[in-house]
Amino acid sequence: MINDTDLKYLRRCIQLAKDALEAGDEPFGSVLVSSDGEVLAEDHNHVAGGDHTQHPEFALARWAANNLTEEEREKATVYTSGEHCPMCAAAHGWVGLGRIVYASSSKQLAQWLSELGVPASRVRNLSIQDVIRDTVVDGPVPELAEEVRELHRQFYLKKH
Repeated sequence: MINDTDLKYLRRCIQLAKDALEAGDEPFGSVLVSSDGEVLAEDHNHVAGGDHTQHPEFALARWAANNLTEEEREKATVYTSGEHCPMCAAAHGWVGLGRIVYASSSKQLAQWLSELGVPASRVRNLSIQDVIRDTVVDGPVPELAEEVRELHRQFYLKKH
């Protein structure tokens, strides 16, 4: 269930996605939050250089593995502008992070990109739950998903 605190962090994710877009990168942003509401780490996409593994969710999973205890990871929440891809979902699962909250789904993104004429990704479009078990997942959030859609539209219109 999405609450006002979740919306606050999701809005920060959208701002990070905007920052990525302004830097010429794909618009994705993520925030890692402790169980007491402290922002532990945040990042946005860094794939423009050609390394398409430089997703913020993957970076936050690495950061958590290196900086948090197992218990702290289990109690943390990852907020993100877009649902984790399979690589990021697996990283999330491997390091034992807790809840995931996203503004827009992978299914929505695939539909939006198809409408823009963007070829389908080589990586299958799987939901987080198809990749990892025993993780609480909340999203998408309709009132924020439209903002995310517009960022992707801007990215692909600039690119083409």
